[in-house]
Amino acid sequence: MKHFLVKTIANAAALAVAIWLLKDITLTGDNTGRKILTLVLVALIFGLVNFIVKPVVKLLSLPLFILTLGLITLVVNALMLLLTSFLAGKFDLAFHVNGFWTAVLGGVIVSIASWAMHMILPEDD
Repeated sequence: MKHFLVKTIANAAALAVAIWLLKDITLTGDNTGRKILTLVLVALIFGLVNFIVKPVVKLLSLPLFILTLGLITLVVNALMLLLTSFLAGKFDLAFHVNGFWTAVLGGVIVSIASWAMHMILPEDD
């Protein structure tokens, strides 16, 4: 349970950094509490997308990973961020990623921030 909580906090922090740095990734809400709740729910969706969908996409695009020496990872991360934005819209959450190139840059930012958060936060169960 602690590992799940740490991953969710890391995802929420990484998404918050991307929202803060990029004007085309937005999170809106009536007040700060609502924004935090929305951010945590989006982090849960992002975690589920990365847990369920990302491995399948990586397996299906394995030849592209080999051909591009792993650079296709940037595109896969962007697609996962766009899918999270789409699903957040379906759940009536105020999180939106505007455009593919914003998603690519956002995916890079989320990856770096998430890595940094995993270095800071404990992982012991």
